[in-house]
This record gives sequence, structure tokens and C-alpha cells, in this order.
Amino acid sequence: MQKRKSSADELIALILSGIEEVKGHDINLLDLRDIENTVCDYFIICNGTSNTHVNAIVGSIQKTVSKAIQDKPWHVEGSDNAEWILMDYVNVVVHVFQKQVREYYDIEGLWGDAKVTSVESSFNQ
Repeated sequence: MQKRKSSADELIALILSGIEEVKGHDINLLDLRDIENTVCDYFIICNGTSNTHVNAIVGSIQKTVSKAIQDKPWHVEGSDNAEWILMDYVNVVVHVFQKQVREYYDIEGLWGDAKVTSVESSFNQ
């Protein structure tokens, strides 16, 4: 099976679908394209309720993206303690936090110049 080139929009949609599949919370999309010297074009940030939930979100994202476009993250960090797992898809970087860790690091605050889109979940939190 040959890997095909996907657009950032398609990748983002698949990542969001993977998060929604296992009920990830407080999903934000940060558009970094208008900021100079950024490492990627987009951040997707969400949180889970426990390390098990964070791992489930990451697994769901990987499965959804791999199945649809045969792509996998270039790098994954933080899987050992699952308080903050970073998934690097090159142009899109996904941050999956436990809630208290997300509040502590405040990625949205650090990237205050980014255009932030809050993604509505299809389930009640």
C-alpha cells in the first residue's frame, strides 16, 4: 500500500475525529502560520481525564490517521507517564494533556498571537 500525500486540512480533520472517538476534552486548534519562526503550522491541544484516557486519545489519533492516509507521527514524546503526550506530524503538532498539566503549561497562553479555534465536541462534557 502506497502512502499518499494528504493536506493539512485532511490531517487536522482526521486528528480531530480520533480525539472525538474517545471523547477528548477541550479541543483547541491553534493556527501558527502568521507567526514568524514557528516549528509547525498548527497545534491541536486537548486533554483527557487520566493517563489511561490520554493514552487512549493518542492511540485513537494514530489509528484514525494511519487507517485513512497511511501516515504516522514523525515523533511521539511523553508516553511513559502520559501526563503530556506530544505527537509530531511535522506541519501539525498534537498536544494531549491531563487537565492539571495543561493548565500549568498554558500552551494557548504561550502562543497568544495564534488564531485559536475552539472545537465543539459532539458529546456532552
